[in-house]
Amino acid sequence: MTKVLVVDDDLALLKALRIGLTSRGDEVAMAHSGADAITQVALVHPDLVILDLGLPDLDGLEVCRRIREFSDIPIVILSAYGDEHRKVEALDGGADDFITKPFGMAELEARLRVAIRHAAARQGNGPPLAAIMQVGDLEIDMVHHMATRGGTTLPLTSREFDLLAYLARYVGKVCTHHMILKDVWGPGYGAESNYVRVYIHRLRKKMDDDEGRILRTVPGIGYQLVAEPHTD
Repeated sequence: MTKVLVVDDDLALLKALRIGLTSRGDEVAMAHSGADAITQVALVHPDLVILDLGLPDLDGLEVCRRIREFSDIPIVILSAYGDEHRKVEALDGGADDFITKPFGMAELEARLRVAIRHAAARQGNGPPLAAIMQVGDLEIDMVHHMATRGGTTLPLTSREFDLLAYLARYVGKVCTHHMILKDVWGPGYGAESNYVRVYIHRLRKKMDDDEGRILRTVPGIGYQLVAEPHTD
């Protein structure tokens, strides 16, 4: 039995999908908002997410991106619009597939099977994802998009949080300027290493790490987040 989370604010569509999916033996959970979807993925651990782009609180692309920060769960996007740009954004943002409404259940079921196969194929690639990452006295909560140090909430912007979370995922390893730009800013960036320097400086200020004892600089290469301050 596959546990499917359907995220949509269209009650009629939710009912139709629940009937169609349960008839094939799936267990179906539902969410009406992006925030609820992110929480359910973290707490309930469904096997697959069907995600509508037009949600009342968060754009579906943002929901997809935030889920991808802590989970490799397969995500199939639903949209009433077949705009190619939105499709590319969704796939680049971590979605496994994109279906334009209206659609048939046979097509949906086939795409869900493919998405599950894709997810199984990528398991084991890269470091494990986690909803909450602990690095020394730093705690990075991927679900609520917040970070604390020593129990104090850090006032991070969205980009600052993404950068800190990326370094925390690779804790103890050196992340090059190119890696950070590509994975945090996006594939269109590659030579703008000054962006990274500025944001590292901001992070250190907010983390009270002006000397770079936790967020270390590897000259000419990149940066490294360490669990404990080094004593060179």
